[in-house]
Amino acid sequence: MRDVSKIKSVVIKIGSSSLCDASNKINKEKILKLINQIAILKRRGLKVTLVSSGAIMAGMDKLGLETKPTNIPQKQALAAIGQASLMQIYEDLFELFDLKCAQVLLNHDDFGERMRLLNLTNALNSMFEYDVIPIINENDTLAVDEIKVGDNDTLAALMVPMVDGDLLVLVSDINGLYDDNPHTNPEATLIHNVVCIDDSIRSMAKDPTTKVGTGGMVTKIKAAKIVNDYGCAMAIVNGQQPDVIVDLLDGEIVGTWFDGKAGRTLTSRQHWLFHRSSPKGKIVVDKGAAKALLEKHTSLLPKGIIDVTGDFLMSAVVEIVDQQGKVLARGQTNYSSDEIRLIKGLKTDQIEAVLHYKDYDTIIHANNLVLNKE
Repeated sequence: MRDVSKIKSVVIKIGSSSLCDASNKINKEKILKLINQIAILKRRGLKVTLVSSGAIMAGMDKLGLETKPTNIPQKQALAAIGQASLMQIYEDLFELFDLKCAQVLLNHDDFGERMRLLNLTNALNSMFEYDVIPIINENDTLAVDEIKVGDNDTLAALMVPMVDGDLLVLVSDINGLYDDNPHTNPEATLIHNVVCIDDSIRSMAKDPTTKVGTGGMVTKIKAAKIVNDYGCAMAIVNGQQPDVIVDLLDGEIVGTWFDGKAGRTLTSRQHWLFHRSSPKGKIVVDKGAAKALLEKHTSLLPKGIIDVTGDFLMSAVVEIVDQQGKVLARGQTNYSSDEIRLIKGLKTDQIEAVLHYKDYDTIIHANNLVLNKE
């Protein structure tokens, strides 16, 4: 049995494959079974946040389309059509259990600004005070890159700090993480517990996208890394198994559990910097600066900077990369991209002579810098 006694807030992400039948049509009976489990968790006093895919599939169902379009504008239109239909299904089924729900549509760049995140957090807290279940989905009608990768696994992971989550549950059409692709290797073994996400775990993410959804095991492991870095656990379970969510919260050994205890726990601000912010550019550093960053977590000085890409202002979040393009860290800059281009490669005491002012000795202070531990 797993110890789940301290879990009070749960984020549940339901993939498209768990909402559809064998012919890729929205299946209300399957959704009802999932909502029944959520109702049980609510009666136990747990705080539940739902992240739902399925808007495009619901739109196809509404219009009677058999084939999912590849054209981005058509996908965006189907998302708009299907989102209203999907929310109506959720509202009707939740009412059977005297539960209320609310829709929240987000894009990934909504997480890039602290003020917008604060507003989102306040709105979510008010929903919980009203005893309403937030249903989160990506705003696919406006998304472009996101709609092509279907990364609601990551979106669900980004929601965890917003609701002070203790556990993220990814409900999919697979039992969990295997040591090999179970579709091609009948000897593949299900891994029940992952203590720490390392290269050996990442190498197991070989599965292709599903026919219905577009998220694969790669995005699920990425989501696990995000929540584990916040001190939160994550589980992958098969939505086809009866009462699998309830069983998981009863401590039964189902699916794959990403514990994360052997990893790091970032503060809320550090977590925002590294996982939830949207980098506005890149700073390329030399070998000496890269070594100092990784080994001593030092501040970034202009001396070690080789190049700058992107256009950004002071306080922007940027990626720090080595000369091969590997991401070493993310941080908030003390100078704009134009200023950094003028003083890159110089010593700190030369900054004022070039810019005619010197507000800071460092380009990025160590306190505003989070290292990439992957």
